[in-house]
Amino acid sequence: MTPAEAAALREAKRDPRLDFFRGLGMFIILIAHTPWNTWNNWIPARFGYSDATEIFVFCSGAASAIAFYKVFEARGWWIGTARVAFRIWQLYWCHIAVFFATLVTLMMVMRWLPDPARDYVTTLNLTRFVNDPEAFLPPLFWLGYVPNYFDILVMYMVILALMPVVVWLSTFREPGARPWLAIGFCVALWALVSQPWLAVLDVPIFTGLNLPAEPVGRDRTWFFNPFCWQLIFFTGFAFALGWIPTPPVRWWLILICLAVVLVSIPLDPDGVPARRFFAARPELAPLWERIGAFKASVGPLQSKSFFGLFRYIHFLALAYLVWVAAGDNGKRLPRTGLLGGLVTVIRRVGQQALAVFIFSLVAARLLGVVIYESGREVWVIALVNFTGFALLVAVAYTARWFKSNPWKVQART
Repeated sequence: MTPAEAAALREAKRDPRLDFFRGLGMFIILIAHTPWNTWNNWIPARFGYSDATEIFVFCSGAASAIAFYKVFEARGWWIGTARVAFRIWQLYWCHIAVFFATLVTLMMVMRWLPDPARDYVTTLNLTRFVNDPEAFLPPLFWLGYVPNYFDILVMYMVILALMPVVVWLSTFREPGARPWLAIGFCVALWALVSQPWLAVLDVPIFTGLNLPAEPVGRDRTWFFNPFCWQLIFFTGFAFALGWIPTPPVRWWLILICLAVVLVSIPLDPDGVPARRFFAARPELAPLWERIGAFKASVGPLQSKSFFGLFRYIHFLALAYLVWVAAGDNGKRLPRTGLLGGLVTVIRRVGQQALAVFIFSLVAARLLGVVIYESGREVWVIALVNFTGFALLVAVAYTARWFKSNPWKVQART
């Protein structure tokens, strides 16, 4: 089988919905990570509780099920665990490389633009690291120092480390006989650790389990608590393996999910469009005040760090709607013409999500510098965003080309 034939076979086995929505999430994440980017006011995160982070983690869970679970089945638990450990090792060095690439890039920009008013290192709260590297370098390497901007990959590593436990629980005593035991473990871990969620119910239980994000003497913890965010990861994992049955397409279920999504728009604490809507209508001020009081009273339920319950419900509702819209195996996604070509490009980005994500973390800061230095003109912001999109596409296709092993010599027949 030639490399082209093997690639075609792999392509036929892939779920286009997974690739498409993961790719879409990559573009949204780039917008969200680019400083001074006014397009950030119109990403999905401003219209509901969940955002592109949920898309990324959910799709990563589904992709991990496809990539790793077959190793557990074919080679056993120990070899499957070794495969996961190798992936964690790769992600660890990606995390370290992204940190230094971003820091050094910003320091070089500041040297080229010597102006005391510009301090792009401070925008990421990395000045302490630069001023005292001896104190921060060791914890950086053992993940005891995790700046907020660099917290996705480390969260992903811890969640992957839980996969052997989840797989073992699902095969306890008899392979494939206990998927609900694994699912129950994930739900229980989230419920026990998510202190803000339990605080609303005044449950007297030990909570607050998280990992330190600062060296000794500081109390900041990881922004994305991996013991909470594992729930959305293993939800995607369970759906991909069939542990959770595919939901039926029912009109009443569509209406319920649509209602959840629409009601969440004014309730989202980051909802810029909703704030502008009510600010332009003084007669609705009493309603806006009541909405504000409600948001303040249920704050823990919408916590991003602890993956609050409202975020989970909102994401599931939104995911169901787009799943129905895409159709079985993505049959409603355009496959021909201009739209079909656009879908294909987005899918390619989704297929190379790790390479694209790593690149976007570094590129987003540089794109933000361009926006700031240009005076934040509307046309420059648009140009910067489209340039960023083009770069993501270029990275995806480049990574795809390298993975195809174009240098591999075919045996003569």
